[in-house]
Amino acid sequence: MSLQVSRPFQIEETPGGAALRMKRLGILISGRGSNMAAIAEAIARGHLNAEIGVVISNRPEAPGLEWARQHGLPTAAIPSRGLDREAYDRLVLAELRERKVELVCLAGYLRILSGGFIREYAGRILNIHPSLLPAFPGLDAQHQALMHGVKFSGCTVHFVDEGLDSGPIILQAVVPVLDHDTAESLAARILEQEHLLYPRAIGIVLEGRYRIQGRKVIAG
Repeated sequence: MSLQVSRPFQIEETPGGAALRMKRLGILISGRGSNMAAIAEAIARGHLNAEIGVVISNRPEAPGLEWARQHGLPTAAIPSRGLDREAYDRLVLAELRERKVELVCLAGYLRILSGGFIREYAGRILNIHPSLLPAFPGLDAQHQALMHGVKFSGCTVHFVDEGLDSGPIILQAVVPVLDHDTAESLAARILEQEHLLYPRAIGIVLEGRYRIQGRKVIAG
């Protein structure tokens, strides 16, 4: 999930990613960090020309932090308990600045970003969501899809703005919804596509192979 406060994306037309030439990523997680691991593996295989400057979690016990440590990635546990959104985000932003992060990737990060965070990294925050946005934003997207009886769902990588999963869409992948699906089985098949889609979208952004016209991201 990205944000709550609705505001349209402001850029009418952006030439291909001029502000995103540097390749240093900051990955924010709250749990197992499987998309973080997929990004790290894409980098290790030479499929993504980037480096991970830091993996940050608001939950010190997050399994993804231990995975990152075991694989030699820089990590930071910044507990969020007891802090309001703005105060917590200032701590995270300080860490991102210290690590010279150019692009922020939300990967199962279960916090809503403050407006100040988004403004500091405007146009440089990506999120992956387990539905074909704009359908089923927010939490429990797979459950929402099943309750609505849709025949297809999937995942979406998008820029983060100050709305709820509402930023311009970079890439999507489609997953059929089967008659016997549960929220768990659908989520597992969508997750397989997330692991493929997120590194591809990051590559498009970092290499500047896109432009934004209104709400449309045109890759190429």
